[in-house]
Amino acid sequence: MDTSNRNISLLWPAGARPLTKGGDACASLGLSPFFDMKSSRLEDFPTSDAATLSYRAAVVRDLEGCPEAVSILKRIAPVMADMTDLRRLGSEADSADEYLYSITEVELYVSLIDTLRAELLPLDEKFSSDGMKALCAEVKTLAEGEGYAEINRRLAELSERSREIGSVTIGLNLDRRLFPESAGLVSVNPEKFSPGQKIEKLVRLDFKNDEHTFIAPLAPRRGIFSLSGDDALRESVMRSLDTVFKSSLKTWKQIIRAYVLEKTEFLLSLLPEIEFLTKATEFLSRLRERGIELTYPEIREDGKVLSAKGLVNPVTALATDSPMVSNDIEFDDDGMIYVLTGPNRGGKSVFTTALGDAVLMAELGLPVAAREFSLSVCDNVFCHFPNGDDTVERGRLGEECSRLADIVSAVTDKSLVLLDESLSSTGSEEASAIAEEFLAGLAAVGCRAVYSTHLHALAKSVGEINERSAPYGGVKTDTLVADIEEGERSFKIERRRPEGKSYASDVAAKYGLSLSEIVEKSRGNK
Repeated sequence: MDTSNRNISLLWPAGARPLTKGGDACASLGLSPFFDMKSSRLEDFPTSDAATLSYRAAVVRDLEGCPEAVSILKRIAPVMADMTDLRRLGSEADSADEYLYSITEVELYVSLIDTLRAELLPLDEKFSSDGMKALCAEVKTLAEGEGYAEINRRLAELSERSREIGSVTIGLNLDRRLFPESAGLVSVNPEKFSPGQKIEKLVRLDFKNDEHTFIAPLAPRRGIFSLSGDDALRESVMRSLDTVFKSSLKTWKQIIRAYVLEKTEFLLSLLPEIEFLTKATEFLSRLRERGIELTYPEIREDGKVLSAKGLVNPVTALATDSPMVSNDIEFDDDGMIYVLTGPNRGGKSVFTTALGDAVLMAELGLPVAAREFSLSVCDNVFCHFPNGDDTVERGRLGEECSRLADIVSAVTDKSLVLLDESLSSTGSEEASAIAEEFLAGLAAVGCRAVYSTHLHALAKSVGEINERSAPYGGVKTDTLVADIEEGERSFKIERRRPEGKSYASDVAAKYGLSLSEIVEKSRGNK
């Protein structure tokens, strides 16, 4: 008997449960378009399980180091998708169609196993991950199993018979009024009928000696031979063929149930994983070609570690040819929540999303766009970014507050919260007051967070936020600043207190709008 293991997975080690996060962080942070998958969503894959992430990272390393394997997986994915569709159609079809769908499914299954045996197995020595090793071992077991030879033999017989069917001859009895009275299948032919030239046949009047040429179409009405399961003629023909091949198909059905359904399930369950892994390696390849440094993260199971050196935004990197500015950040006892301020278009949003992208890529089991990256896994990543939505009932501020309330209802001390220009729909004084309450609450919960904002008054309230959250054992809040150097945006993020209007003064000086320059120019105009 075959001893194949149908619990093989390239993403989940034996016994692991898919601890996926759901939510919309992948879309909010711009990663989803790079993982356009047909059988799943990117949100199905991030996990908080450190052992699973280590297992995945090993598989990704194998695939990055073996482009030939990626090419093979990309080629078999559409075939696996076809098999999935055939299984669905077969389950919805009647008994006659079901057998024929099954034959096609098995043909695809055999072609997949043959491809994997011929092309993937020779690469086995290049793999070191448990996932890829297990896949190769499974393919070898299936290809050498006693049932595989039998299924190939039976398939060859039935496929040959199926390919011999080029046409059928239908006998139609008419009554005295020339109305159809009864009909039946006369013969199954290897040849196809030819439309012929009707006028020549009528002139020759040689119908009997030209049995495989139409003298007139059976049904000139357009569309009568559609592939729809509701087509009465097609259904009748299929049922007649079922009767002709009944004994063969009955035996085939037993083989399908005993062998093929069980074996193909193993492959079909891998389709979402293969799609994810091939999209991931393409994404990483594009980043490397762009010159972006990638590193596999250090995954921690304790504390609230989140540390990055040389962090860049991978989405922005692939959207522009401009040089990328890297930044560092460290979450520690003096700062688990950060208020990030600075000039407009100074890099605040790019940095905030870069941090979220790095965390999600780490929790997908991928290398991140940084020189160094350490992470205590998050149980969820919550994003509150501008979405342009308005509601008549509550207005934009009400909508923003409602979304913040959704975060509050689910956030824990292991979560990461990313906010970009939240509460921008109201005046700065009111927005600062609401934001201060919200951040004090997050500090009391003990999560990690970055709040990118134009509300400079909020940064000045960090001391008060810390005082208010301290009685609840809250974590510390600190400040980050998008820097200005000689009036120019540097896109560097520094951990320090904001300098009030200093950056605005630099910009004013750059354009000759400072008090001293205005006075000087004014005097020169007199």
